[in-house]
Amino acid sequence: MSRVTEAPPLQLLVGPPDHGVVGYAADVAAALYELDERTTTVAVPAIDDALAAVADAPRTHLHVTDRLFGASPEEAADNLEQIGVRTALTLTVHDLPQTSDGAMFSRRTAAYTRFFAAARAVTVNSEHEQRLTAEFLPQVGVPHVIPLGARVDRVRTGRRELEAEGTDARDLRVLIAGYIYPGKGHANAIRAVADAAEILSARGERVGEIVVRAIGGPSAGHGGDLALLRAEAERRRVRFEVTGLLEEECFVRQLVQAGIPLAAHEHVSASRSMLDWVEVGRRPLVVSSRYAQEMAALRPGTLALYDPEDLPRRVAEAWLRPELTSLASGTGLSPSLVDVAERYRLWWAGLVHR
Repeated sequence: MSRVTEAPPLQLLVGPPDHGVVGYAADVAAALYELDERTTTVAVPAIDDALAAVADAPRTHLHVTDRLFGASPEEAADNLEQIGVRTALTLTVHDLPQTSDGAMFSRRTAAYTRFFAAARAVTVNSEHEQRLTAEFLPQVGVPHVIPLGARVDRVRTGRRELEAEGTDARDLRVLIAGYIYPGKGHANAIRAVADAAEILSARGERVGEIVVRAIGGPSAGHGGDLALLRAEAERRRVRFEVTGLLEEECFVRQLVQAGIPLAAHEHVSASRSMLDWVEVGRRPLVVSSRYAQEMAALRPGTLALYDPEDLPRRVAEAWLRPELTSLASGTGLSPSLVDVAERYRLWWAGLVHR
């Protein structure tokens, strides 16, 4: 353990607790408290309350994405700047702008440039995001990198324990965790599972029901996407199941059900979805990308990377060999949240003494 003497800055959580960024900020804050009981955390539902919360805080840390801090990227930047003039602000920046943002790309890059300017220092959650910053926000300098932390330091559940009872193991079922929105991979999963069933049938295998299960519900403004996905599933003779939003215990229970875990997000910058799977002992199929390759190297053996055109074959292979979809008990998952919290403490200490 380090010899950091300074207390962490105020951990300010802004937004609904079920938002992924807010939930992760809360996890990091709790891990910080494990290391240093001087850690103070304040959770507020909206930006107006955030301004009041930092009034007496000499130093404040925020996890930010534009959608949490305003109705538009410009409003989010306005609000971050207001906080930045009231306290010495450090940021963990999530959801960095990418060209896949389409018409919003230029507006988001302008807003994120202002985010960086409002803060004393910024960290991101991956080297991939550090490179996105260099590619699309070159004027802001190089952010620090602290990777997303796992809730546990190693897999606690062995392969045998992951086998779900009362389900037909011969069904061909793909599981996707998280919100439903364009680009998350549900449409690709529907097409891939239908093609995988044809591959298996051609080999003489007897396949039960063909299913894609979305463990979650549509994100705000994307309820209409469900109808499109259901239509595609019906066309391909795939059953498309949607659990809706779940409490944590129910969510975890779904993750360990019989099926092939899949993380097929097409434009991810950093994501806890991969960690959700590995923390419960699953080894998901993950579409290969710069970020996915970085995470596979960070936690060796925990992810099964695939090229998009190869997904049907990999789904068929996972159905034939279900042991490929789980991790052995004791598999290491470091860095954990506590490891990450310590990295934050060292980072802040370096800023204090700079």
